[in-house]
Amino acid sequence: MGSFLRGLGLGVVVTAFLLIGFAYLFRGVLPVILGTPTPSIPKDVAAEATTSTKEAREKILKELPFSNKLDFEFAERGFVATREDLKIKDEAGRLVFDLASYDFLKGEAPESANPSLWRQAQLITKHGLFKVGERIYQVRGFDVSTVSFIETDKGYIVVDPLTTVEVARAALELVRKHVGDKPVVAVIYSHSHADHFGGVAGVASEEDVKAGRIKVIAPEGFMEHSVSENVIAGPAMTRRARFQFGGTLPRGPEGEMTSGLGPGISTGTVSLIAPTDIISKTGQEMTIDGVTLTFQVTPGTEAPAEMNFYLPQMRALFMAENANATMHNLLPARGALVRDAKGWADYLTQAIRLYGDKSDVMFAAHGVPRFGTGVINDFLAKHRDAYKYLHDQTIRLMNNGLTGVEIAEQLQLPDVLAREWYNRGYYGTMSHNSKAVYQRYMGWYDANPASLNALPPVAAGTHYVEALGGADAVIAKAQAAIDGGEYRWAAMLLNHVVFADAENTKARNMLADVYTQLGYRAEAGTWRNIYLTGAQELRHGVVDWPTQRLSLALIRATPTTMMLDFAAVRLNPERAKDVKLKLNIVLSDLNETHLITIENSVLIHEAGVRDDKADATVTMKRSDMLETLLAGVPVGVKTTTGAIKAEGRSGAYGELVGLIDPVNPNFPIVTP
Repeated sequence: MGSFLRGLGLGVVVTAFLLIGFAYLFRGVLPVILGTPTPSIPKDVAAEATTSTKEAREKILKELPFSNKLDFEFAERGFVATREDLKIKDEAGRLVFDLASYDFLKGEAPESANPSLWRQAQLITKHGLFKVGERIYQVRGFDVSTVSFIETDKGYIVVDPLTTVEVARAALELVRKHVGDKPVVAVIYSHSHADHFGGVAGVASEEDVKAGRIKVIAPEGFMEHSVSENVIAGPAMTRRARFQFGGTLPRGPEGEMTSGLGPGISTGTVSLIAPTDIISKTGQEMTIDGVTLTFQVTPGTEAPAEMNFYLPQMRALFMAENANATMHNLLPARGALVRDAKGWADYLTQAIRLYGDKSDVMFAAHGVPRFGTGVINDFLAKHRDAYKYLHDQTIRLMNNGLTGVEIAEQLQLPDVLAREWYNRGYYGTMSHNSKAVYQRYMGWYDANPASLNALPPVAAGTHYVEALGGADAVIAKAQAAIDGGEYRWAAMLLNHVVFADAENTKARNMLADVYTQLGYRAEAGTWRNIYLTGAQELRHGVVDWPTQRLSLALIRATPTTMMLDFAAVRLNPERAKDVKLKLNIVLSDLNETHLITIENSVLIHEAGVRDDKADATVTMKRSDMLETLLAGVPVGVKTTTGAIKAEGRSGAYGELVGLIDPVNPNFPIVTP
């Protein structure tokens, strides 16, 4: 790890690469909001709910136990104070998070929102400082995640310091103002998603960490996964994450109203300080300034590297992101490797066995705490059962011959589990999670030969429209489906028309209307955002995306080999078709050597290897490689100044750079 944590000195221009190469870290929560979203959705998108949507809303109101207010009691318990200035800004005065932006959630749910999701949004947007238990505090509502503070003899242990520096600093200021002006003595990263470490520089400095004044504690594998998860597929994931999190939607009753897991994501500076202490096994114990922690490692659950911990002196259990006030994602809509539902359930069983009877308080990285041993055990058991039922029954139906789509259509939790608010699908859903389980075991192919080599969307759309009698006939059938409240069928029909003819304005507008109604109905915050963003793009095209400020520490944590992997997946095969090229790359500031070979339209790189017969040996700092290879800075600019020096064929490195495609962060999704 040491070599790639050394200094880098990157220029501003590298941000172009970093926006794409690091956005994927944010959920994991977050590969997501890249800066303050400025676009607003036009008024014509704020359509009224149709009769069918209103009827679906009334059905939800009758089916679910809205009279159960226990969660609201838990959400309000221990409230101390919130900020006087509700707008959190960075040093340049740019808005990072507006605590008042969810004030529209006060009162009853409007017809444009699923009342179950509205209830969830009310809970997870309550902001301020809360006393959770003896020596345990949380600041909630400042970001998509929650930061916890454990009071030690002389200071604070900060657990999961949010996504960005500015909101983490604001949270610490609130604690110091109302609890005590004490130093931070340790930081704990519960797992490897950026909304749980990105704000660390707001509560700790690298100087204090290096001097041993602050410990930074993380699960085994944290550094690897915090910078590697989803990097190679990052551009596609980042683009899709706009849909999942509703980043270009206005916040309001007709737009974004949380992701279902937490409030929106803060848009300040993402940072990272490397851990000083690694937790590698369950039962590992640590005492920090008078506070004892016992850890449970849970790799491969919600994150590749994750851990819970228990505080025996406080009889308090921290469940990271393994037990939430919602069913979580097994496969995020943005994309990721499929998570293991069975392993997730098994770790919850282990947590119950280890700590259930010893806990009076349970708190986590999202949502609200739980209080009382009986309540905690009931919650953990039923939450565990939801994941286990999802896994086991998907496999049962799969083994009975059903495909992923067929399973998703019929699989539902038993009422005893489904009526628990924390098992509702606000972030993950039974529908897409069951498909994820199917995918984990069986892959994309459903075994039907018709699916083996199906036509792509444009070709399929063209044939469907022709077979159904032309665009006007398909639109008429879609209108009949809309009139009958069959919005899913209408969406399928109109999608074929749009992919057959992207300029068909009538079909685009009708499909946008359909997506709007599906968004209004959605119980999942993610589904709502996806539908409403789809409607926005159909009407107004792809919205340009603003940028995220990233700390150099986050960049330093990314190994050169990973950056070269990112270059390899951007190699243009047509331009590289007849190219045979071999380069020694020497990074003088890191004392690294990498051999890059291009042949057969494939880029191969080998760390620590040098070939004396290479076309050229190119020496530079890593920042110069990033700027030229990944951020579009002309090689000539660097060679003229002497920043890049070549032995052998002088133009060889420029030839390599010319083979790497730029990233397109704004490719279309709902149109061809």
